[in-house]
Amino acid sequence: MSPTKVKCPTCKRELNWEESRFRPFCSERCRLIDLGAWLSEQRSIPGDAVPEDSDPDSIPNERR
Repeated sequence: MSPTKVKCPTCKRELNWEESRFRPFCSERCRLIDLGAWLSEQRSIPGDAVPEDSDPDSIPNERR
């Protein structure tokens, strides 16, 4: 069976899934670039906005 080839989500370079130490990324550099994008809020998971002045205890349990 041939090795599974995937593309790095950051630089789009093709890599062998089984051999990649940083999967799904091709390198630590690409992994850190992606992490930085999440931490700087360039990326996010869509959802309802929560007002900044809201009380966390007022949010229903199913939305936490």
